[in-house]
Amino acid sequence: MKSDRLLSILLLLQTRGRVPAHELAERLEVSVRTIYRDIEALSASGVPVYAERGRHGGIELLAGFRTDVTGLTADESRALFILAAQGAHAALGLDAALGSALRKVMAALPAPHRPAAEVTSRRILVDATRWKGGPQAAVDLDTLQDAVFADRRLRLRYRHSGQQEARTYTVDPYGLVSKAGVWYLVADRRATPRLFRADRVRSATVLGDDVRRRPGVELADVWEVLRRQVEERPGGLDVTVRVRRDRLDMFLRLNAAQLAELPAPGDTEGDGGGEDAWVTVRLAYGIVREARQLLQFADSVEVLEPPEVRAELAAAAVSVTRLYPSLPEPQAPDRPSPRKP
Repeated sequence: MKSDRLLSILLLLQTRGRVPAHELAERLEVSVRTIYRDIEALSASGVPVYAERGRHGGIELLAGFRTDVTGLTADESRALFILAAQGAHAALGLDAALGSALRKVMAALPAPHRPAAEVTSRRILVDATRWKGGPQAAVDLDTLQDAVFADRRLRLRYRHSGQQEARTYTVDPYGLVSKAGVWYLVADRRATPRLFRADRVRSATVLGDDVRRRPGVELADVWEVLRRQVEERPGGLDVTVRVRRDRLDMFLRLNAAQLAELPAPGDTEGDGGGEDAWVTVRLAYGIVREARQLLQFADSVEVLEPPEVRAELAAAAVSVTRLYPSLPEPQAPDRPSPRKP
């Protein structure tokens, strides 16, 4: 794979300018000695590349040298055109730019790779939105983008879920993340990582102050911390339920975040796994009231324990029946008596 490595070195130098040999070695997972041998090979092939030793030395191309080679393999070409199907570019106002860029890439691709890339763009579609997600609130990402790319602090007016009034925050943004079609601003507030949902930002102002990020911390690092906080939030309440077998798949999909463990394959009650069969499932909630979401499955789910959750669901069911008092069943219209001949 030496040819791929040589091409990678060429593209890195063309993009970055002077790069230390040890950095190239780390990026390409080879030794520094191998890097110097590769530089000799590039030079022998006519590429004007040279190395300077010393504290501020490195490897670089002769000023003004450029190459139009893309270096893309067939799989890399297809990957780019799958990327084009994702909707994040529209929210960032980059749809037109992406289309233009891909047309240029298509023109620069080696002729054998073009048919596969074109077919991929027609045969693969990525829709990042969830089923039945409902109407989405309008999101203005322009100001957030300005702060992110200009490395400036932000002043936000932000409304938290369940609150009517917006609050004001001054934050240090790391970047923007699109998660399942929802945009989030990842930022520090007083050197503590915070997550702000973009559609809850009521107003945003870019400040003149330089951003104050923690040294050595990148967007991916902060996102990983915040993602774990959301997904691995401890559940202090263990709940055991039984679910009708014919509703189990949907139940597991809708309650994936609360699952404490997957049901065992043989953990089935009833006769032979028919309509009367039940499967035991164990869930974890933060508080008793959160378990009310189980009512959406009506009589297809029964809470076995603990007693306080059974009582909570029973009380909720009583409240619902008070809203819908029993009414007399409508009677079928009288049929006219048959005429006698």
